[in-house]
Amino acid sequence: MINEIKPRSGTAFKMKKGERLKVTDPLGQQVADIYCFNEHNLNEFLSSGRSLDYNESLTFKVGSKLYSNQSNVMLKITEDMVEDHDFLLTPCSVDTFKYFYPNEKPVPGCHGNLVNAFSEFGIPEHLIGTTFNTFMNVEVGVDGSFKVLPPKSKAGDYTIFEASMDLIVGLTACSAGESNNFEYKPINYEILK
Repeated sequence: MINEIKPRSGTAFKMKKGERLKVTDPLGQQVADIYCFNEHNLNEFLSSGRSLDYNESLTFKVGSKLYSNQSNVMLKITEDMVEDHDFLLTPCSVDTFKYFYPNEKPVPGCHGNLVNAFSEFGIPEHLIGTTFNTFMNVEVGVDGSFKVLPPKSKAGDYTIFEASMDLIVGLTACSAGESNNFEYKPINYEILK
């Protein structure tokens, strides 16, 4: 069953080991932030640092593995139509909007939407860290500087992640203007057995 995450919102759900999460950008140029926990141990959660380290790459695509803070594989990318994602930048938040968009009314952002979604599973805010930003296009310069560019994803593009353990997964339709070429669109997802 295909589920829709409305623009600038998020959700959380459980996935069993071996199930696959298909994240689809239905309209194009829309980022989806992913964060997850070991369903049976909430002190084990997604780690950008471990994932960057063990993949020895800033680039994530088919075959890449997303690791936990305890060095266990949580998700594997098994299909990917875009192969351009970000695992450096933190999820947008009220503070992000105050910093980058001072003339806009702040919204909860991906961080706030994940806090709200994970609260249904009793997961506290302080455990939510750097998300895997699916379809996010971040260009890193040779001098170490980076810039957020419009996503390369086109309407209907998707990425599939296979769960390597039982998980509680949070997923958003990103709220930050620059990340989504200043348009806010839905994200679709489905759990494939």
